[in-house]
Amino acid sequence: MSMTKKSPSLPAPSTVMAWEEFVEITGVAPDRLQELLALGWIETRTSATQIRMFRDADIYRVRKLERICCDFELPVVGGTIIVDLLERIDVLERTVRGLRGFEE
Repeated sequence: MSMTKKSPSLPAPSTVMAWEEFVEITGVAPDRLQELLALGWIETRTSATQIRMFRDADIYRVRKLERICCDFELPVVGGTIIVDLLERIDVLERTVRGLRGFEE
């Protein structure tokens, strides 16, 4: 029997988490998280039991936002603009690298 096969009985890792877990992992204050939700910068899903669920992909974004706001003493809105621009630059850089790969 191969050791590289995945067991069919193991569930896939979760890609969403509840409010409390997200706050704990990111270290973001609950009122800051409410502000980000009001801005539409983070979107949630609602579970069958009406619990707000956050994507684990937003952990890195929120941590980056908190770091930028703290380091540069920026308001949340300014920090979200910077994080959005950094993400756009990253996408553009990956696109350029991919296009350069076609030139070689």
